[in-house]
Amino acid sequence: MEAASDKKALLFWGLFLVVFALVPISRNDYYLAMANRILVWGMFAVAFNMLFGVTGMLSFGQALFFGLGGYGVGLMVKYLGQAWFLAGLGAGVAAAAVVAYLLGYLVIRVSGVFFTILTLAFGQLAWQITFRWYRVTGGDDGIQGLVPTGILGDHIVYYYFCLILVACSVWFLKRLSASPQGLILRCVRQNPARVRFLGRRVRRNQRRIYVISSVFAALAGGLMAGVDNSIHTNMLNWTTSGEVILMSVLGGIHQFFGPFIGAAVIKVIEDVVGARTEYWSLIIGLVMMTMVLLFPRGLVGEWVSFKARMRSGGARKEGV
Repeated sequence: MEAASDKKALLFWGLFLVVFALVPISRNDYYLAMANRILVWGMFAVAFNMLFGVTGMLSFGQALFFGLGGYGVGLMVKYLGQAWFLAGLGAGVAAAAVVAYLLGYLVIRVSGVFFTILTLAFGQLAWQITFRWYRVTGGDDGIQGLVPTGILGDHIVYYYFCLILVACSVWFLKRLSASPQGLILRCVRQNPARVRFLGRRVRRNQRRIYVISSVFAALAGGLMAGVDNSIHTNMLNWTTSGEVILMSVLGGIHQFFGPFIGAAVIKVIEDVVGARTEYWSLIIGLVMMTMVLLFPRGLVGEWVSFKARMRSGGARKEGV
């Protein structure tokens, strides 16, 4: 059984890498940019779902760390020069780790809706500071002209750079989810009292995954700065957190790769619909609402459930 599961995982990873690795062959900048956005948002969604789907912590403030990653790159390039792009990427990730570690001592003290509201409050505070501190952050104009340095300035090279980082990040998060630590996190979601009874520290494990999720959210934000060649205050706004939540729900919060699929579906729909009508936000909202109502387990969850029903139906027929 485990061998079959390993083969399926290997097949999925192989297919994933081949499909995205072949995108530049099309020589189409539109497809390349779309694939890059799917990769980055997919990683952001998977990292967020380590909090929500695995640990049961609904954070409405992950945009704070997404924005920190982006502004780490933007501020470095703006004040020190283009050569500091990669250093800015590292600085944004490091800043997110420090901020998440410190905030963790505050937000982890509460649970449920209080945790959600508190993360939202800190996220909106960061957004307001970025929006108002015009002299440093550029305010609502953001920071433009963020071209990666050296060979990364070639958009195809930068695409493969993102692909490698995203693949390694998702692989790490997958291993973490399947590890004993991941099992503890699922137990924290289902029965924290029993986890304490077994001698495990619930808050320490929650804070640990909060920091890990935030670090990869910041990495996604930093990579997005190179994809769009700009950053803006909306990266820190609550709508960004809402979008990544919707991606997770649409793809399936209890399926590891569900949020990645949800990110791909939403980004494609946004682009296709947005190019055809000025009422794109209304139409996207209706499409998303319909899909969530029709697929309550998420797209991946419903597919897994359908396969299970087909297998059980076939087994019953063989028994007859």
